[in-house]
Amino acid sequence: MKNEEVDKEHYAKLSIEPLDYAEANNLDILEFSIIKYVSRWRFKNGIVDLKKARWYLDRLIAREERNAYDR
Repeated sequence: MKNEEVDKEHYAKLSIEPLDYAEANNLDILEFSIIKYVSRWRFKNGIVDLKKARWYLDRLIAREERNAYDR
């Protein structure tokens, strides 16, 4: 489902929008953000988006390490 009111031309070349993928696969905000930035980096902000994806990936790893420690 496309939201025409939001500027998302950087997702136009993708076969599925990251948000639709995230919802269909029950991804949380960290997982969604990683998918979003990795999916659009070539079309929008280049390496800046890859660095954003890495930031969210580092948060996800830290959370999962804490969760593994708490088990």
